[in-house]
Amino acid sequence: MRLPRTSGILLHPSSLPGPHGCGDCGPAACHFVDWLVAAGQSLWQILPLNGIGAGNSPYASSSAFAGNPLFIDLHELHTQGWLRAEEIAPAAGLLDEHVDYAQVRPYRMQRLALAAQRFAALPPTDERQSQFEGFCARHASWLDDYALFMALDEAMATNDWCAWPRELARRESTALVRARQAHAERIAFWKFCQWCFFRQWLALKAYANQRGVQIVGDVPIFIGQHSAEVWAHQALFELDADGRPSVVAGVPPDFFSATGQRWGNPLYRWSRHAQDGYAWWVQRMRLCFELVDCVRIDHFRGFAAHWEIPVAEPTAVHGHWRKGPGADLFKAFNSALGPVPIIAEDLGLITPDVDALRKRFHLPGMRILQFAFGDDAANPYLPHRYEPDTVVYPGTHDNDTCVGWWASASEAERRFAADYLGSDGRDIAWSMIRAASASVADTAIIAMQDVLSLPSSSRMNKPGDGEGWWQWRMQWRQVQPWHAERLSALGRLFDRDPRQRATRK
Repeated sequence: MRLPRTSGILLHPSSLPGPHGCGDCGPAACHFVDWLVAAGQSLWQILPLNGIGAGNSPYASSSAFAGNPLFIDLHELHTQGWLRAEEIAPAAGLLDEHVDYAQVRPYRMQRLALAAQRFAALPPTDERQSQFEGFCARHASWLDDYALFMALDEAMATNDWCAWPRELARRESTALVRARQAHAERIAFWKFCQWCFFRQWLALKAYANQRGVQIVGDVPIFIGQHSAEVWAHQALFELDADGRPSVVAGVPPDFFSATGQRWGNPLYRWSRHAQDGYAWWVQRMRLCFELVDCVRIDHFRGFAAHWEIPVAEPTAVHGHWRKGPGADLFKAFNSALGPVPIIAEDLGLITPDVDALRKRFHLPGMRILQFAFGDDAANPYLPHRYEPDTVVYPGTHDNDTCVGWWASASEAERRFAADYLGSDGRDIAWSMIRAASASVADTAIIAMQDVLSLPSSSRMNKPGDGEGWWQWRMQWRQVQPWHAERLSALGRLFDRDPRQRATRK
């Protein structure tokens, strides 16, 4: 599905300003939407909305379906009457400059627990009780397992469901019944959190859509071993008799790492998925398209073939390629969901079968400008090599900021980039933003750190480095009127603002 010629900004909700230690679905998110409109942008790209896992990564969540409770706006819970004003006062340790998860998580989760208790005390005749029950019924296919998993995870105090009592790890029916009874209060809490997240996020999405802004979501191809879905659907994953992965996911040595990346996620048992028409994946994508308007599928190449690493291997060097589901999965998507807008993250080692799969289903691929200047004019990441059906980024969440990239680039890269971009490097972020905007790529997406010309200290993530990332936060004092004006001017100049096109008709 070809995307219209547009541009947008990459900013995860956690990076928004706000008084409670990390961004959320509250007023700052709506203000950001208003800023996007003023800047002539029609796309807001985010990272996965799921909860965070190891290293505070949204790509290592405890659920592929559940939203991140840390994104729940506490002010809205106050207006509902479930939190008192003094309970949502900012606390010491909640920082404006970055997310300190060790402080943010207990602060927010304690207040969510208070709100859940007060909600539970509402009379059954309260309309909000029926709304909650309706939500739980509609989402029971994943919500019931998720809430039980989270309750058990708390009770067992181990980040490994395989270490739970065997009857629970293997999901024996009588053990599950007893667990639901024993943990009923916490199960209700985790369901309450999901209801609040979905209510608030869908209201924010509606606010954005009404103003001409569409949200680009992100679906990681793999999910974490310690997750509700791996525990609940063990037959769908390459696990041994004890529920542990026999092989794990990663990528071979590449631009980011000489030893590759050993992610450690369990791999899919694709033959089992095929037996029911990829129903689990269809359900996952259907839910995602309720929350966002367009989906970027991370590590698209894994659907053609993925890098399989023996579980005993400490690095990704000794893995091998294994065939994925290929076209059959995307046929299932089309059959169940119709023509939906999907962006294929096709970075890294892309073989002809990966490119053929992407083109067969008319999925735009990605190009990163920071990768463009390492050799010569034949580099496929240079704008003159693009096809229109492309999404271009100066850099993504996995890259350094453009300012940081320039500072660490080789002399040859800087010289080539300066000649190509017509830049002396003093405004390198905006030189790259302009090149992306001017390209024939249908979609240009700019990381907010590059709009603000921030250094490496504002980088969101560094692949292969498991600690100290995903913490950057924006402050409104960093954003000047000229940022929106300059972006808007580029949108008009290079025909990326659909609002401007509408006025010409």
